[in-house]
Amino acid sequence: MRDRARAIKEATLQRLDHHLERLVGNIERLGGHVHYAANSEEARRIVVDIARRAGARMAVKSKSMATEEIDLNEALEREGITPVETDLGEYIIQLAHERPSHIIAPAIHKTKGQVAELFERELKRPVEADPEELTKIARAELRQKFLQADIGITGANFAVAETGTVVLVTNEGNGRMVTSLPRVHVAVMGAEKVVPSMTDLMVFLAILAKSATGQKLSVYTTLVRGPRRAGELEGPEEFHLVLLDSGRIAQLGGPLREALSCLRCGACLNVCPVYRQIGGHAYGHTYPGPIGILLTAMLEGTQSVKELAHASSLCGACADACPVRIDIPKMLIELRREVDDRKIAPWVERVTFKLLARVLTRPVLYRLAARVGRVLQRPFVRDGAIGRLPLFFGDWTRTRDLPPVAARTFQERWATERERAR
Repeated sequence: MRDRARAIKEATLQRLDHHLERLVGNIERLGGHVHYAANSEEARRIVVDIARRAGARMAVKSKSMATEEIDLNEALEREGITPVETDLGEYIIQLAHERPSHIIAPAIHKTKGQVAELFERELKRPVEADPEELTKIARAELRQKFLQADIGITGANFAVAETGTVVLVTNEGNGRMVTSLPRVHVAVMGAEKVVPSMTDLMVFLAILAKSATGQKLSVYTTLVRGPRRAGELEGPEEFHLVLLDSGRIAQLGGPLREALSCLRCGACLNVCPVYRQIGGHAYGHTYPGPIGILLTAMLEGTQSVKELAHASSLCGACADACPVRIDIPKMLIELRREVDDRKIAPWVERVTFKLLARVLTRPVLYRLAARVGRVLQRPFVRDGAIGRLPLFFGDWTRTRDLPPVAARTFQERWATERERAR
């Protein structure tokens, strides 16, 4: 199934213009409107203009990393439109004034106790630290928002070119409320999310749920085909799809092309030893984790990931977990090479690593460096660790301790053990 998904993605990217044209034609045939946004600024302006024409004062939102990417909530608030996140995790972090720390579980960094304290503070009521009670409170708070909202905003997991169908995959059902109750529905989708046919969609629905949450199929799979038609009891009067570029199209022939196949399942985050230690917020951008480094480089340029390109052990766990077999470690190595070739990294870092490369590839220099290091480190070793280094080396120890050079190298210990064995 992973091989099939990979093949479908690659074939789609090879004819992306054709599939997008077909998608646009079918959506417009169904009475919807399609807008192309070259960058985040254009996407924000398009959505705000739609909301303004609709006279919207409140917007309900289903979980969407694309709207996080374009900072849509802030843009709506500047126009006097109140955005309300209706996914439970997104609702929690909106109350906390934070950003998502995981692609599919935005509030994974919070305990139930922290959520209870947050609800108590923001909703002004005593709250028990029980997940079921917390969910009931959020549901009661949000129900009225669905009825009051003038516009519903969602992302899109996929869009089917042959039918003009926008597909939302959720586990809470809020996506259906957002797409059926407000008068206007706006979906913001990366241009690479199009799939050719419903048959292709079935492959991705199965593999996405397994990779993201371990389910056979997500609880709610919602297929949206334009605005409400005559005789239908629910659905919006207007439907708009915003196709977001922001550097995606340029990567069709670029070094990060494989990243366009990403399903946003979060599997690579779940297995990454770096992400599991530092959490999503440490990445400093919308998309965290191994794939987040590549997506950030795609959207904001290599300069934005000059440090993040090294935030990987290159263990390959992310590539093993990826449902479409994206070779993330390979692209991270290419990013590191680009950072060096374009001299984006600070000169001190470049010189340090060049010297280190020389030492590591010359056994005589390596053994000499170990001996010199043992001597030079003596003033800085405290309780079995180096907690502070002088000059520019201090950047390494400002937030971490370093292990000291061992009193004896492995080779020295091995030689001693062999002598004893004789």
